[in-house]
Amino acid sequence: MNCENFSISEKIVSSSYIRQGAQARRTHEQFIRLLLEKGKCPEDGWDESTIELFLNELALMDSNNFLGNCGVGEREGRVASSLVARRHYRLIHGIGRSGDIAAVQPKAAGSSLLNKLTNAVVLDILKAAGVRTVSSCFVVPMATGMSLTLCFLTLRHRRPKAKYILWPRIDQKSCFKSMITAGFEPVIVESLLEGDELRTDLQTVESKMKELGPENIVCVHSTTSCFAPRVPDRLEELAQMCAKYEIPHIVNNAYGVQSSKCMHLIQQGARVGRIDAFVQSLDKNFMVPVGGAIIAGFNESFIQEISRMYPGRASASPSLDVLITLLSLGTNGYKQLLKERKEMYTYLAEELKKLAEAHGERLLETSHNPISLAMSLGNLEKHNTKAVTQLGSMLFTRQVSGARVVPLGTEQTVSGYTFQGFMSHTNEYPCPYLNAASAIGITRQDVDLCIKRLDKCLKTFKREKGDQSDKLESESGNPATASKEDVSELAERFQEEACLGLKKL
Repeated sequence: MNCENFSISEKIVSSSYIRQGAQARRTHEQFIRLLLEKGKCPEDGWDESTIELFLNELALMDSNNFLGNCGVGEREGRVASSLVARRHYRLIHGIGRSGDIAAVQPKAAGSSLLNKLTNAVVLDILKAAGVRTVSSCFVVPMATGMSLTLCFLTLRHRRPKAKYILWPRIDQKSCFKSMITAGFEPVIVESLLEGDELRTDLQTVESKMKELGPENIVCVHSTTSCFAPRVPDRLEELAQMCAKYEIPHIVNNAYGVQSSKCMHLIQQGARVGRIDAFVQSLDKNFMVPVGGAIIAGFNESFIQEISRMYPGRASASPSLDVLITLLSLGTNGYKQLLKERKEMYTYLAEELKKLAEAHGERLLETSHNPISLAMSLGNLEKHNTKAVTQLGSMLFTRQVSGARVVPLGTEQTVSGYTFQGFMSHTNEYPCPYLNAASAIGITRQDVDLCIKRLDKCLKTFKREKGDQSDKLESESGNPATASKEDVSELAERFQEEACLGLKKL
């Protein structure tokens, strides 16, 4: 209510009570005023009632929610289901206009304000996470791969004769297909094996720049966040090369916002050389539904050029989700999540190392990768060539998600390009391995359950190497010969098979 309505209310209810209610309302409005004035993420998170008040106020500014509105166009924010309307807080018009995703919509002042504020709050968080000199960003309703494609297509207008993208290899389909979809030819640069780590081959990158000619190269497409034993690219050196040869540089920072090391690499790369844009996923870094990304950079005009390349209006859902999340957390809440993630990385590394040693394996030394870890599976492969992939299946049926096993010699064709040793980021890695990651939101319980179930799976393979007759006797359920561990494993296996049978039915 406004001041006039509060005054009228004093004639109905005691004025002291009404003034108290008005003061409570002003407290909510003070939070909103500070957000509008500063355009920054609040230090401390808002309560849900303040967020809902704010969103309802924004929705009332959109034409589809005007009382007495008469719409005679083809796009009037009409929604058939009230459930869908409530899901979107009645912010139906989306963001942008047909020619520019960042443009203000005359029919939707509230949605447009939501878009501008979300971009401002996200920019503030990117700075707080470590890229202090980032000047511009916008939320785009596409995942990382298509967002990278949008960046490459924008560069086409700046470099119409160029057709190659220099790409230090990382075995992840969407980032590779982003270049193909944009109509360019990837030039794959294999990584160097240094100890256990796969690192950027700077010498080959520079020789390719000279061989192809800088004018024929669209950009260098580098990576920060990746699966071990691949580690983040040497961004500082790549950025210096790009500045030297006047070649654009796009960074795939898919889940790097949660890592101070990845963000530091981007900041340093921009300081000593050239980084035109860096792209990160919303779901991986901010724990929201899949479907959005952030495109950011150090030159505001180039980031605006990318936003204008997006054809048509866009869904406001990713912007709405991330704004609600960041207002709920506040800067302090988000920083606390980053701190906890880093602590869990250390704990996960310790537990994986102990488990690996107990099974005659080892935790690969990949200290340059701040999120992902890898544990060798060499003994498992010696036992059975199919054991590595079987381990992956066993973990999945035991509800361990995210862990990925990488066998040797896998061949994969992606968009007409054939990769040897696919998933290992190189043609021939020395051993098969298992990946696990400490990503934002991971808990100690997640780590403990993963280690426990992985240990059980590995013990299963060990028993298979033993005396088959003893194994059969143990699995017969004879209490005189079966150990507690065998009985427990057998019961768990029966339960899994029953569940699988029900799923098939």
